[in-house]
Amino acid sequence: MSTSKIEWTDASWNPITGCTKISSGCQHCYAEVMARRLCAMRVEKYKNGFQVTLHEDCLEEPVKWRKPKTIFVCSMSDLFHKDVPFGYIDKVLAVIERTPQHRYQILTKRADRMAEYFSGRTVPRNVWLGVTVDVKTSKSRIDALRSIKDAPIRFLSCEPLLEDLGQLELTGIDWIIVGGESGRQARRMKEEWALNIKHQVDVAGKAFFFKQWGTWGSDGVKRDKHKNGKKLDGKICQAMPKL
Repeated sequence: MSTSKIEWTDASWNPITGCTKISSGCQHCYAEVMARRLCAMRVEKYKNGFQVTLHEDCLEEPVKWRKPKTIFVCSMSDLFHKDVPFGYIDKVLAVIERTPQHRYQILTKRADRMAEYFSGRTVPRNVWLGVTVDVKTSKSRIDALRSIKDAPIRFLSCEPLLEDLGQLELTGIDWIIVGGESGRQARRMKEEWALNIKHQVDVAGKAFFFKQWGTWGSDGVKRDKHKNGKKLDGKICQAMPKL
């Protein structure tokens, strides 16, 4: 099993690897860096580097995981990338339906394609659907997510948070994740941007999860991300959605 270091999930499952950049949040993609590193190490799964690659041999992995897990789907790709056929997504969802002991988190930047896919299909009851909202121009993804009527849990990942998002329409959204960017080229997240989101989430009675500061601390100093802690306004805020 691929145990995840991401705080809001237990494991990752990658029946697809590789992606292409479509927004400013993709600029310093952690998955691309990792994929190229694994390719250089001659890891067979990443022989194509960060080119979109379907891995049918990985489809059955969650079936072997007997203990219930929260699983992030495609942490090294985007399930709704244009180069992933709907027929292949059907195969991924079929495995999800066969493993009701697990919860699956599907996060995409291709919100319109996700909405198109589910316009003629039912979302499995053990699936959480999310979209990345990192800058103001990506807020339209929230409407696309909200249009998927039968999603059990809908969530937003505001990571890396690159600017103040202003007012958010949180109707129908259950969970909001916020985090700063990591890495040598990381862009700074300002505390007031994150607090603006937290205030709106609190007023709306939703669940708020502050993942990390990243490379830049709340004091505006650049350092190892592990030294910046996970407190926002002096508190650990890591609520999960109510099921």
